[in-house]
Amino acid sequence: MSIQKIEAQSPEAQSADLLADNIAKLRALFPELVTETLKGGKAEAVINVDVLKALVGDATATDAEEKYGLNWHGKRRARQLALTPSTGTLRPCPDESVDWDNTQNLMIEGDNLEVLKLLQKSYAGKVKLIYIDPPYNTGKDFVYPDNFQDNIKNYLELTGQVEGGAKISSNTEASGRFHTDWLNMMYPRLKLARNLLREDGLIFISLDDSEIAAARKMCDEVFGEENFVDCMIWKKRYGGGAKEKYLVTLHEYVLVYARSLDEIPEIEVPLSESSVERYYTLRDEFFEERGPYRTHPLEAMKSFEDRPNLCFPIPAPDGSLLTPKRQWRWSKERMQEALERGEVAFNKSKDGSWSASSKQYLKDSDGETRSAKAFSIIEGIYTQMGTAETVEMFGDARVFSFPKPTAFVQRLVEVATSQDPDALVIDFFAGSGTTGHAVFSQNCTDSGKRKFILIQLPEPLSTDNREQETAANYCDQLGRPRRISELTKERLRRAGAKVKADNPMFSGDTGFRVFKLDTSNIRAWQPSGNLAQDLVDHMSHLNEGRSNDDVLYELLLKLGLDLCVPMEQRNIAGKTVHSIGGGTLMACLDDSISAQDAEALALGMAAWRVEQQTAGDTTAVFRDSAFENDVAKSNLAAILAQHGVAQVRSL
Repeated sequence: MSIQKIEAQSPEAQSADLLADNIAKLRALFPELVTETLKGGKAEAVINVDVLKALVGDATATDAEEKYGLNWHGKRRARQLALTPSTGTLRPCPDESVDWDNTQNLMIEGDNLEVLKLLQKSYAGKVKLIYIDPPYNTGKDFVYPDNFQDNIKNYLELTGQVEGGAKISSNTEASGRFHTDWLNMMYPRLKLARNLLREDGLIFISLDDSEIAAARKMCDEVFGEENFVDCMIWKKRYGGGAKEKYLVTLHEYVLVYARSLDEIPEIEVPLSESSVERYYTLRDEFFEERGPYRTHPLEAMKSFEDRPNLCFPIPAPDGSLLTPKRQWRWSKERMQEALERGEVAFNKSKDGSWSASSKQYLKDSDGETRSAKAFSIIEGIYTQMGTAETVEMFGDARVFSFPKPTAFVQRLVEVATSQDPDALVIDFFAGSGTTGHAVFSQNCTDSGKRKFILIQLPEPLSTDNREQETAANYCDQLGRPRRISELTKERLRRAGAKVKADNPMFSGDTGFRVFKLDTSNIRAWQPSGNLAQDLVDHMSHLNEGRSNDDVLYELLLKLGLDLCVPMEQRNIAGKTVHSIGGGTLMACLDDSISAQDAEALALGMAAWRVEQQTAGDTTAVFRDSAFENDVAKSNLAAILAQHGVAQVRSL
């Protein structure tokens, strides 16, 4: 049996090929729809448009220009960007992490478009909540140009990690008054984000007036108009002193969509402290048992359907009979039970007439605090609070511009995950790291075990830019590179420490693993014109300067394993063997494997797999250059195959 080599163009060396997946789904549904054609001597799958029209009917298949929807220059290319696989990788950085060995949280530095591609195999269909606060369209240049053929190279140049200095195209008036560039930036990212959501997943997008209309139409296309949930309003400031020319703008928006609205359970959340203080103000003799209460009129409004059986008298406190003008909300049986339990409040007006209201206590019959429907308006949390808390955390330094308050994002996390406190949360415009802080805080509040993945571009900071000067200087104080992502990580470190300090009994996860986007560890064939030298240089398929951990985590990504999956290592036949995910992946990346080593190594790996009771298939990976000869390679592969390990690969 031979060992299959993983090369730069192998499926195992790339992120998920969404285009190929889509074609495979179509082929499974309609085999006659997909055919093949030769292109450059290679067979490629193509869609037979005539068959498509026959399947769906001519009336529903059109390429006409006059059709309803949102269109802009570059939309087709933006869609293609989302479908193009990434050949990059994420390199682990334990030294910059907190509690690396135990945490389930991730902080990833990189271009979020490429990172979202790399996460597809491992996290598709696993995310309950995505919250993003993308760059607001102010007409300034974007740092997400997506206009290079090699987006990894573009990213490295853009963030100053290699020389070359990629330029950013100006976002000029000609760009559809700035809308086009913003839409081209957002569209492929949202397409990829949708794939990560669970069937009952939700996405929350913070926006202002500049793009809310276009964003709504774009999301209708990406998520489906039928999956629109709400456009929440956030009252972000108190008002007064504003410099607006016309009306004073006090709010922003949070656009909410579901992956599948039919799968979303009824959303109820614990009452907020502000709601309790504002509405639950009354007390009676049941206060110790039921808490304070609020009242609600028992007379039905005119909009209620006429039901004569709901019109009956009840005794008032003075012994008189109180009859509704039209009808009650409750049946006679329910009303009698409420009267006996003291759950009806009476009020006497100046003219001597009585009215009746229901008492809605803070606690239910089991003594649990009531839940309530989440409101689509968020009040009492203001932008100033976000600035104040980060200034306090960073010692009076304003290192972030208008960060979202933790309480604001925490409220969204609570709304989306109240029934799933172990949910996975993603923010791919992490910025100041508020989402990570909010997850820490919400877990502390309800003892949840939510996990997060944050993604932030390591955008350079400059002391020459007045808006960035404080942040750049703070990076210098930390002894870290002048990049926004460095401040994101520092915020997470301080937020985790603060949550623990403020809540000594809380033992939840406040750590995070740091990964950084980079080119693949697997070297692509790059001929120089000197074939003999090229063959020598390419004997090792791994790039120089990459560690075994770099290679292991790329294998996790490309094979679809969680980046926080358990990892063990053991010495077998004098070689270091790694077992990942309980034996789902087993790797030996030692530099030499002789023919004599092969049998003992293979038998030891097979025995360890049995010991771990590995469920499902195992992929075994080795360095291709490590094998002494073909005999060593074929013997090892054959022995592993005899013991149930059929997927053997080399790098």
